[in-house]
Amino acid sequence: MPVPEPTPRPSRPSPLAGVSMRDLLASCAAAEAVSTPPRLPDPALARTPPHPHRTAA
Repeated sequence: MPVPEPTPRPSRPSPLAGVSMRDLLASCAAAEAVSTPPRLPDPALARTPPHPHRTAA
């Protein structure tokens, strides 16, 4: 006796992966922050002398 082939089911939209848009945007922002090199120091701030150290009382 031949085995009947299963009838194809109508395609349904697949469920979402479970990641919220807020989490997705936060992960993108974190990835950009980690992959961006640090900024160069401001030349105007580099010319000012550092604050003198104070001695403890």
